[in-house]
Amino acid sequence: MTSWENPLRAVEVDLGYRGTRVVHGASLDLAAGRVTALVGPNGSGKSTLLRAMARLHPPESGEILLADGGSALALSPREFARQVTLLAQSRPTPSGVRVREVVGYGRHPHRGRWRGVDPESAEAIAWAMDVTGVTAMADRPVDELSGGERQRVWLATALAQRTHTLLLDEPTTFLDLRYQIETLDLVHDLTVDHDVAVGVVLHDLDQAAGIADTVVLLDDGRVRATGPAVDVLTPDLLTEVYSIRIEVTVDPDTGRLATRPIGRHSVRTQPSV
Repeated sequence: MTSWENPLRAVEVDLGYRGTRVVHGASLDLAAGRVTALVGPNGSGKSTLLRAMARLHPPESGEILLADGGSALALSPREFARQVTLLAQSRPTPSGVRVREVVGYGRHPHRGRWRGVDPESAEAIAWAMDVTGVTAMADRPVDELSGGERQRVWLATALAQRTHTLLLDEPTTFLDLRYQIETLDLVHDLTVDHDVAVGVVLHDLDQAAGIADTVVLLDDGRVRATGPAVDVLTPDLLTEVYSIRIEVTVDPDTGRLATRPIGRHSVRTQPSV
């Protein structure tokens, strides 16, 4: 058991915007070597809770705690960034800056105030670009890349930070099917090979079921269920939370869970002959 077994926790957190409460008493534990997926309808509080754990949304009440039980808010921004990194939904795209330089931004917390020596920088940058598949575009300006290519560069930047905890807000957005799967495979590898604690917001329930050790289902700012996908993503609960009938099947051989929303035209009768 290491000191990083539970590197980041939210305890009974209330969050709001301009006097309107949007997250109510939410608790969330991120564990080393495990993926925790936050799912739920739009407006359920997933991204707001993730941002709070990244110290970008101060809680109205409750606490964000580190592994030693201390408050995450007590650290300086640089100290916190050495432990936790966030890949947000969108970032401003710098003009004329090469991919290698953008990935290098992830090393900022490890440099001194006056851009001091960072002996691990070159290796960390090279590794992050390699595992995200952007090495071949290292010298291209990032503003000339496609949306999917940029998303991979931002992920490389987050990985170059080399933290114990990685927060990802819809990391498969803008990616085609191949890179969606490769990104999720990479997230899995980080937990298994590097003992990283991952908290990830996903809209795709099947992706969440496929990658997560723990699924957290939010509804109207409240945590409705937490646990393995097969216990949380049940047809009755999903149908209630999403306000649409959702069928759930589990492959008896692989244990893989699959969801199927049922709309008015999901089942069509064959035309009569």
